[in-house]
Amino acid sequence: MAQHYEAAGVNLEAGYEVVSRIKSHVKSTMRFGSMGNIGSFGGMFDLSALQVKEPILVSGTDGVGTKLKIAFAMDKHDTIGIDAVAMCVNDVLAQGAEPLIFLDYVAVGHNVPAKIESIVAGVAEGCRQAGCALVGGETAEMPGMYGDGEYDIAGYTTGVVEKSKLIDGTKVAVGDVLVGIASTGVHSNGFSLVRKIVADAGKDLHAVYPELDAEKPLGEVLLTPTRIYVKQVLEVIKHCDVHGVAHITGGGFDENIPRIFQPGQGFSIKEGSWEILPVFKCLEAWGGVPHREMFNIFNMGIGMVIAMPEADAQRAIDILAKYGDKAQVIGRVIEGENEIV
Repeated sequence: MAQHYEAAGVNLEAGYEVVSRIKSHVKSTMRFGSMGNIGSFGGMFDLSALQVKEPILVSGTDGVGTKLKIAFAMDKHDTIGIDAVAMCVNDVLAQGAEPLIFLDYVAVGHNVPAKIESIVAGVAEGCRQAGCALVGGETAEMPGMYGDGEYDIAGYTTGVVEKSKLIDGTKVAVGDVLVGIASTGVHSNGFSLVRKIVADAGKDLHAVYPELDAEKPLGEVLLTPTRIYVKQVLEVIKHCDVHGVAHITGGGFDENIPRIFQPGQGFSIKEGSWEILPVFKCLEAWGGVPHREMFNIFNMGIGMVIAMPEADAQRAIDILAKYGDKAQVIGRVIEGENEIV
């Protein structure tokens, strides 16, 4: 027992308990190519098992931002790990890569093993949805760095794509249609503004608001996990001529869709071609945010956009429907400036 370390605020025994608690969650994410076990100094993956001829590794790292503040307020920690996975794997997916491994980093002021287990259980659920292995991570107990009950979480993933199938936007052409895939809510971006709107409007995170069209408290609506699109979009890529994929994160439509365009290209989005979720309508009204500005901040009900020839659009929509995803053509690639009409 490291008594002097415990006196400084770090409980090594609690750390050992965390490892014991999360082993079953980590094991549940193992996939073809996984190697080693939790407790090693490094996570391993046998890339040769995939038989990829010219492998391109695509990596991404991210966190969930101030959405954590909503989790703290609601004392609900079992979904935030899904968000951490989603933010990383959806990014590498945009290059056509299949996520292989995931590592998480959880930093706490005080180690509460049951809470850490809940967070990591969410990470494991996200990994299962994405088909990637949770091969390692770190739980850091840092007294004095975080407020009572607070923590931070970040993740990292590496995926692989055959070099000849890398999606980098160079095929995107004027006339391509943009297939939008529905989001599950705010996902994990824009929460600094969300929290300000909620506070300024005097809304209670624990209250149910009819205008949200949900039987859950506002806080739970906001904590709805980010949708993970990996398996369904990989199938679309397999069966359709995909020219570009945009993950709609911070910066909304205006920042993210143009990332797959060539110079001189823009988008023409037809508002009304998909459902803008009630949560966005409420945030707009409660905060007095200009309607057009909402598209520059939030995903507005579209979590991912795929650029492809019009002839392939219906096939893609049908594949996505098999996974329970609502998708439709929401616009086109045009020559000139971005527009929402």
